[in-house]
Amino acid sequence: MTMVKTSTDELLADANDAILFVANRPQVVMEHGEGMYIWDTDGTKYLDFIGGWAVTSLGHSPKVISDALLEQSSKLIHASPGFYNKPMVEFARLLTSLSGLERVFFGSTGAEANESAIKLARKYGAVRKNGAYEIITTKRSFHGRSLATTAATGKTGWERMFAPQMPGFVKVPFNDIEAMKQAINPNTCAILLELIQGEGGVYEASSVYVQELRKLCDEHGILLMF
Repeated sequence: MTMVKTSTDELLADANDAILFVANRPQVVMEHGEGMYIWDTDGTKYLDFIGGWAVTSLGHSPKVISDALLEQSSKLIHASPGFYNKPMVEFARLLTSLSGLERVFFGSTGAEANESAIKLARKYGAVRKNGAYEIITTKRSFHGRSLATTAATGKTGWERMFAPQMPGFVKVPFNDIEAMKQAINPNTCAILLELIQGEGGVYEASSVYVQELRKLCDEHGILLMF
């Protein structure tokens, strides 16, 4: 009979044995949360400034989410992406009506969303731009941890990670419209940009810069992806 391990030391020992090491983690095990607070298995209470890396925007264990999960899990959890399901259709219509955008693509992570945007841009380049495949990104940017999004990322030192990197990404200084103009060439199919750079600091794209990018992309017939 397998005994359920409850002490922090036992849980940490299992974690060190069973979980692949990819990053240093504090030697605590989080157990439950409420609102803006989170508790570990020793009962220590923390004020959560991380928010699951911008995931738990409604706080920990909000009733509105737990109620929705309970209701939906009693009906249908997963029917595969090969089918429509009712919440998918309803949520897509809500998002398009609120955003003013025409269509929605659902993904699991930011990296997956950006990978899909990169695929879309390269397909656009192949069909509309004589095989153009280069995407311009900016220095200090962060676009994800997959191979393609790592190559797209403009953080210092990342160009040496997991070499050789996927080709096709050109990086220019942020908020510099002249640098962007200089970087566009016949191989360019898109510009990929964070409106606020998070991991590179906290740098906001100016409204003038964004408007100029829109004009630039229209002029050259390339995609602008945020």
